Amino acid sequence: MIRPMEEQNNIKKQMFFYFVFAACMIVLNYIIQKINQLVIAPFVCSTLGSIEFFQIMYCSTSPVNMPELIGSIAAVGITYIIKFFLDKYIVFKKSSLKIKETSQEFLKYFGFAILTTIENIGIQFLLTNFFNAPLEVSFIIALSIGYLTKFFLDKKYVFTKEY
Repeated sequence: MIRPMEEQNNIKKQMFFYFVFAACMIVLNYIIQKINQLVIAPFVCSTLGSIEFFQIMYCSTSPVNMPELIGSIAAVGITYIIKFFLDKYIVFKKSSLKIKETSQEFLKYFGFAILTTIENIGIQFLLTNFFNAPLEVSFIIALSIGYLTKFFLDKKYVFTKEY
């Protein structure tokens, strides 16, 4: 049985790694989007942009900047998958490789990611629009609250099963 002090230290250690990995994923997300903007999009659009499918689905900037949208979706997807496995195996120290359990965890993880993303957007919107906080301040506060919420949701509901 884990004593309260050991449990408290364990939670602090988990939170530390959780937030370090979150910060790393924010940086990686930015890098992926920049690579898409500076390398991939120009290459794809210069070589395949004359093909209507690529022109519409990737190279078009009207009415939406498709290269930016696709780059953002790719970056979020890649970092989300990486963070899931870092959280599962390093933060919460789950060792199961069973597809069923991992799939269930992944779906719950994804659901909570959607909820906390809505929370982040709401907090950022409120801070920026009603409290006139600078974008950077509201961004940092919203992300911090969102990741803190997500940590406790993941700990309590996602990575619960002992293997």
